[in-house]
Amino acid sequence: MAASPSPAADKRRVILDAAMRVFARQGFHTCRVSDIADEAGVAYGLVYHYFSSKDEILDTLFLERWNVMLAAIAEADRSERSPRDKLRAIAGFIVDSYRHEPELMKVIVVEVTRAANTFGRTHLAKIREAYAQIAGIVERAQAEGIFRREITPEIGALAFYGSIEQVLTRWIFDRDAVDEDELEGAKRMIVETICRGLEMDSAPASPAPAASAASISD
Repeated sequence: MAASPSPAADKRRVILDAAMRVFARQGFHTCRVSDIADEAGVAYGLVYHYFSSKDEILDTLFLERWNVMLAAIAEADRSERSPRDKLRAIAGFIVDSYRHEPELMKVIVVEVTRAANTFGRTHLAKIREAYAQIAGIVERAQAEGIFRREITPEIGALAFYGSIEQVLTRWIFDRDAVDEDELEGAKRMIVETICRGLEMDSAPASPAPAASAASISD
């Protein structure tokens, strides 16, 4: 029987979850540690008991989620799926992460991966791990004659992840809620867009439902 989380671990989680909401609502640079304490319902000093700074809280939120994504990419790559289906699984994981935790994904995209002069620079090596894993999928598909060799694996990986991030960015800053059709349509269309550019002319393509396209292009 698994042991229950300790009260300290629970309190630390409460602070992290509160910080995620505050960062998403107010922005990392404009909020204060006291805002996080108020959101968590804890004393101001308790935040510093668990974290040395606001920066460490953001680092923790990012690394928790990014490491989960790296594991998901590795799992997809280890599978016996086709390269297209591996990329579809990765796109699906990231889109579903937004579906289940939109505030956390907003914080990661806005405050870390797009923050080139601050946290993005700090975590550049970790961010590049994801690109390298995806590039590996592309490179092996090229060696098997499935993907075209004239597109470098690095550019293929950047195009793939960049497409996903652009879709997430639109959702993050759009006032309208994202419905299930758009979420599912995005998974298919991101893969179709990238794979049709990567695959050899003879490679089979999965048809993308035409009805879904309008939800992304609106």
